[in-house]
Amino acid sequence: MNWRHLLKAVPTVLAVINIIIRVAAVIAIPRDRRPTSAMAWLVTVFALPIPGALIFLLFGSSKLPQDRRDKQSEINSFIVDTTSGLDLVRKDETWPKWLESIVELNTTLGSMPLVGGNRAELLPDYAESIAAMTRAVDKAERYVHVEFYIFTRDDTTRAFFDALKAAHDRGVIVRVLYDHWATILNPKGRSTRRWLTDNGIRFKEMLPFKPFRSSWRRPDLRNHRKVLVIDGTVGFMGSQNMIDPSYNKSGNIKRGLQWKDLMVRLQGPIVAGVNAIFITDWYAETGELLSRETDPIHELAGDNSLDCQVVPSGPGFDKENNLRLFNALVYSAQKRLVIVSPYFVPDDSMLYAITTAAERGVEVQLFACEVADQVMVYHAQRSYYETLLDAGVRIFLYERPVVLHAKHFTVDDEVAVVGSSNMDMRSFSLNFEVSLMVRGRDFVDRLRAVEDDYRSHSRELTLDEWRARPVRSQVLDNAARLTATVQ
Repeated sequence: MNWRHLLKAVPTVLAVINIIIRVAAVIAIPRDRRPTSAMAWLVTVFALPIPGALIFLLFGSSKLPQDRRDKQSEINSFIVDTTSGLDLVRKDETWPKWLESIVELNTTLGSMPLVGGNRAELLPDYAESIAAMTRAVDKAERYVHVEFYIFTRDDTTRAFFDALKAAHDRGVIVRVLYDHWATILNPKGRSTRRWLTDNGIRFKEMLPFKPFRSSWRRPDLRNHRKVLVIDGTVGFMGSQNMIDPSYNKSGNIKRGLQWKDLMVRLQGPIVAGVNAIFITDWYAETGELLSRETDPIHELAGDNSLDCQVVPSGPGFDKENNLRLFNALVYSAQKRLVIVSPYFVPDDSMLYAITTAAERGVEVQLFACEVADQVMVYHAQRSYYETLLDAGVRIFLYERPVVLHAKHFTVDDEVAVVGSSNMDMRSFSLNFEVSLMVRGRDFVDRLRAVEDDYRSHSRELTLDEWRARPVRSQVLDNAARLTATVQ
């Protein structure tokens, strides 16, 4: 009899649970969340209350545990107190009127000011970029700081790893950071970890998901940064991982996919800012706060010296630093805006900023890929093309089988941004990223030459062509767009 009563009560209990979940969802989900994201989560929970609630509890918050956020605040103060090169910024007649407020925005959000007296070399060739980093490590005398989202020892990167070992063997301090899941899930990831261990090179895996051994956090948060610093005098950053351009995956090799990236080699006071990114992440993972090196600032004066500002972003910050920077620059553009992003899934604010720029007469160009490695992101990105084309944005699709993985954009003739951040909601909210804002006409001209090379290997997409695509593609694109908003 008791079992029968219990079975009869199950529908009532489930109904009550469903009501409680839905009421709680309406109260909790919209709080401090984008309207589009909140709506997507509410639809998920209302359609499948119990599974949806469990998924929300697992993935619904992008915040790090409090101890990690406290470390970020502590390191911000350290960065501010030890920054040099402020007096080298050149505010001459070419300084855009709108730039000062954006510099202030970046400083407020990321704690890193604009510094002058820098040089930057663009490295758009994949093999030459790795060779340049290898040569820099070969010259290291005191320390090498390595941080990559994906870090694997393979035929393409073997010389770089050999240089790390040689540096370590001659007494140079070598520290390595790599994203845990992104590297270990790669076919060469575990063998790379064994190699580092066997050769005595100190390393830490960033954001390992160990729910029973540390504070709880969302499991899909990733550290997407790519940074290399040698002796505090030379730094590298950009979009390129330390891996073969096929990413060592059989599917990519079968399709002939090859990644194309852009790295920047830096000298001058800005290298200390790039090193601060490594110091921050090393402290977060190890609890060891590395003191900033006390070398004199190697200012590089001259007409072609650059003003640079490092802009870190990610779940360790209260605000979406990269999204705010990108929006501010897009709204500031007066003549020309060229965006390169392999994964372009903007939130509403970014979409409005870009389409508004085109509609107010700014020449806006977007470079994306004709082929992609991530199906859902690929289709979500395509769902925005009609809106962009209708607003007057020109879209260039880089020819297959190359995956144009570079991430940068130029604003008018004076300002550019390069780094690890895509223009998508994952990079804005869930990934740790680092961007570099550069003010200097010579640098923008050189980056425009890179854009011209992309254009010569791309085809322009037209609105008529896009509207004529098959219905099944439209359905896939729109369905993927809905899933992209669940952040």
